[in-house]
Amino acid sequence: MSLPADEQAESSLLEHLLELRARLLRGIIGVAVVMACLLPFTSKLYNWVALPLLSQLPVGQTFIAVNPTGAFFAPVKLALFVSVFLAAPWLLYQAWSFVAPGLYQREKRLAIPLLVSAVLLFYIGCAFAYFGVLPAMFHFLTTFKPDAISITPDATTYLDLVTVIFLAFGFCFELPVALVILVALGVVTPEQLKEGRGYAIVGVFVIAALLTPPDVVSQLMLAVPMCLLYEAGIIAGRWVVPRPGDQRRFGSSEE
Repeated sequence: MSLPADEQAESSLLEHLLELRARLLRGIIGVAVVMACLLPFTSKLYNWVALPLLSQLPVGQTFIAVNPTGAFFAPVKLALFVSVFLAAPWLLYQAWSFVAPGLYQREKRLAIPLLVSAVLLFYIGCAFAYFGVLPAMFHFLTTFKPDAISITPDATTYLDLVTVIFLAFGFCFELPVALVILVALGVVTPEQLKEGRGYAIVGVFVIAALLTPPDVVSQLMLAVPMCLLYEAGIIAGRWVVPRPGDQRRFGSSEE
């Protein structure tokens, strides 16, 4: 005997909540395992992250800890950030495993490349920030500072600054993925994105000014790649434009 409709809905909701809890637990466990592996190397990890600024300071100068606990918590905080960073593919896999059963085949074919591209672009953005932006930015700041000012960076403040820059570049490099999703949803077309290029460039420079420190180097090094990524998003968007005869948009296919 089948259950009443309301009891079936309640049972389905409970199953989804249990599945969500299981996926969240697996994601947290994955991050915890990575962090446990990184904890013995927190000092080396922080030294590596501090290298872009240390290389611009006088020989022998190191960071300071204004707060007595900063020398301990700053490396641990960095280890947590790196753990989430490295475990991102595992976290996305858990999210994908939760939502995939409810997707149509066409949606799955489009979502998998987007997820892979999103992870790669985020990593590329962070790598660009570390190897390109941070050395150039700190070189600019230390070169043009007055001689009467001595830079004595605080460990926690420096980590907060670097984390913001990593996240800013990582998420801004997701621009092509965002544009492809908008095109696939039918919100915009590649032609509209092309026509709005001028407004997009202005918006990109405004975003770069808001997300980066107040120096022209880091702002340009974020704005210029974003302009190029905008063009890449237009090109990639042409591959996912809904077919003229298909009135069903992404999310409503019945394949």
